[in-house]
Amino acid sequence: MENKNSGDRNPKAEEEGDDHDGEKLVMEDAFKDVEVPSWRKQITFRAMVTSLLLSIVFNFIVCKLNLTTGVIPSLNVAAGLLGFAIVKAWTSLLEKFGALKQPFTRQENTVIQTCVVASSGIAFSSGTASYLLGMSTRVAALADSGSTPANVKQLSLGWMFGFLFAVSFVGLFSIVPLRKMMILKYKLTYPSGTATAYLINSFHTPKGAKLAVKQVAVLLKSFCVSFAWAFFQWFFAVADGCGFSSFPTFGLKAYKQKFYFDFSSTYVGVGMICPYMVNISLMIGAILSWGIMWPLIEKNKGSWYSADLPDSSLHGLQGYRVFIAIAMMLGDGFYHVILMLIKTFGSLANAWGAEVADQNTQITNYDELQRKEYFLKDQIPNWVALLGYIFLAAISIVVVPIIFHQLKWYHILVAYVIAPVLAFCNAYGCGLTDWSLASNYGKLAIILFSAWVGLETGGVIAGLASCGVMMSIVATASDLMQDFKTGYLTLSSPRSMFLSQVIGTALGCFITPLVFWIFYKAYPLGDPEGSFPAPYGQLYRGIALLGVQGLGSLPKHCVELSIGFFVAAIAINTIQEALLRRETKYKIYRFIPSPMCMAIPFYLGGYFAIDMCVGSLILFLWRMKNRTSADNFSPAVASGLICGDSLWGIPAAVLSLAGVNAPICMKFLSASANNKVDGYLVGR
Repeated sequence: MENKNSGDRNPKAEEEGDDHDGEKLVMEDAFKDVEVPSWRKQITFRAMVTSLLLSIVFNFIVCKLNLTTGVIPSLNVAAGLLGFAIVKAWTSLLEKFGALKQPFTRQENTVIQTCVVASSGIAFSSGTASYLLGMSTRVAALADSGSTPANVKQLSLGWMFGFLFAVSFVGLFSIVPLRKMMILKYKLTYPSGTATAYLINSFHTPKGAKLAVKQVAVLLKSFCVSFAWAFFQWFFAVADGCGFSSFPTFGLKAYKQKFYFDFSSTYVGVGMICPYMVNISLMIGAILSWGIMWPLIEKNKGSWYSADLPDSSLHGLQGYRVFIAIAMMLGDGFYHVILMLIKTFGSLANAWGAEVADQNTQITNYDELQRKEYFLKDQIPNWVALLGYIFLAAISIVVVPIIFHQLKWYHILVAYVIAPVLAFCNAYGCGLTDWSLASNYGKLAIILFSAWVGLETGGVIAGLASCGVMMSIVATASDLMQDFKTGYLTLSSPRSMFLSQVIGTALGCFITPLVFWIFYKAYPLGDPEGSFPAPYGQLYRGIALLGVQGLGSLPKHCVELSIGFFVAAIAINTIQEALLRRETKYKIYRFIPSPMCMAIPFYLGGYFAIDMCVGSLILFLWRMKNRTSADNFSPAVASGLICGDSLWGIPAAVLSLAGVNAPICMKFLSASANNKVDGYLVGR
């Protein structure tokens, strides 16, 4: 589940969008006396400064989440709320002194939201914790195959900047000509974009502004508590295995199998945001793998795999963890790609086959009149989009092979010929279901291009780099269309939406590598036993190894198990879809676990799933006591918990780089081990 703002499906967004349909019908009436600024006045200096500050904050948050578990919730609420709070506080201060020249509008709020989400989106699609990290010597050293010089690339800021700037903007131009068809003709819902628009619109009504002020206060309190708790924990964690994060909550045997509560306020907050079934799916996956499968496979050590292999070897127990997890992810991804293509082409066929409504029919709804007028007002010429795509693709075709000599110009050309079709399918499917399958298309690219190039000529690096090319185009295309939907519902100019997305992408291409580099230099990233295991680094490299080596490289019975879990993932999704369509009385489909979520603990263990289930429990009890209060303030509390704990990573990384270590190691030992230590100390 590599969920990002535009990542996996967001049921909460769908519910929010559905619940307020009636209110949206009269939304614009509340703003009929408010002048809509021109697109130039929507992109203000204060909006850009706010976007820069929040982009830095959210890049740290997403980077830390990427490097720990890869589970990233939607942070749209926090971005919109913090953007509103910062600019509103500034404009209120200016107004008191009579120096306010331009009021704060919802269009400016939307620009900030778009810019921040675009920037933090690069932290996900850049692959610093997945395909780029998978190229590094650190991750390659964990495997005992495929680590030849041609299949390893030393990470450096220079080429990372160059690669991101070369590939990250192309996707923005691939989908622009279809914006009117997606938004006006097919009226795609884009649930996350719709929910974000409703949120921003509500901030700028008198009632919504009062609630937003209370939400900001709650967020700041939650932030301070989380930051202080992370600071307190630091004193007891001089090394990995020390501190509250290694507390054997359920005993030492359970701790050895990765079952413990690690006191992470980040993942308690993430659990409060993610749907209940996501967190339960993670727990089911942890119990199935670390509670049942791995202990059983480990009993066959010496028979199924060599007893002399190190724990990190992909030919040993680690191989089962990595490749069975990959099989489940690929099975889930394969199912959803096929399902999305069927839905996309089916919906298109119905749209083209249906009788087109009379174009002269008068639109009587005031909201629709206003929205259509401003959506069509500031157009982006199609020739600009076409030339932009060709020009940027040409630059990428030249630059990427220079950075990655394993890829040739014709590899990149093929990717850019295929990519617009996949970008359209992803953007259209995202509008229907709120699913973005960018990471799945990226995994497909890894397998295809690594197999095409081959092991001897650097197929691992070629596959991972092509994943970056494909993911950047497909992810940014669906993000942009979500932003167009948000802009449409807030009367923001398409031109200001596009430019703020470009600015946010540029900020992300600059900030993301710098933030990652701080973590990369301060901590041993990719160590499965460390604080930042970066699971997708080894998982993505494992997919590339599958592409170049085939199934014969897997340990004994791993192929059969992987195929079984691949099929199981498809079967589980099929059952869920069948229940969704056929069984409506009890809605049993809601209780079917997600294979993608189940797969993540296969590699990491269950500790973070326990944190997230604690978050779900807090939210569940809060809703039982006061549902309105929980719905209004739980996103703010959760965002504060995530922000506080994550931003402690900045001073912690600085202290680590400066050689300042925590003064205490709080460690937990068994009674027998403690007696040995005591005996050793007495003997000295």
